[in-house]
Amino acid sequence: MEFLGFLPILLLVALAGVQLGLLAYAGSQAGTAARAAARTGRAAAGSASVSGWLHPSVRVGQGGDRTTATVTLQVPSVLPGISILGPVTRRATMPWDGTPR
Repeated sequence: MEFLGFLPILLLVALAGVQLGLLAYAGSQAGTAARAAARTGRAAAGSASVSGWLHPSVRVGQGGDRTTATVTLQVPSVLPGISILGPVTRRATMPWDGTPR
């Protein structure tokens, strides 16, 4: 009987752990995509380096001797219809010598 009273708390802690794991995964994927897009100078490379179900938004800008890529991902929610966390954004800058890649 005591276990049934404690079960909702255990479920809440487990869901919070899974949500934090999804947040960390989205942050890692966004960083990887930003580095790939900045290295190649192409948004398609950033999109291709992310898991398909995350639907990234990739922007690449070239200026002077640098290429900067910004990737934004929506953090998936454990509970459908309830979005607690906002998007994750990562930026990477790589040197660019002006030759097409």
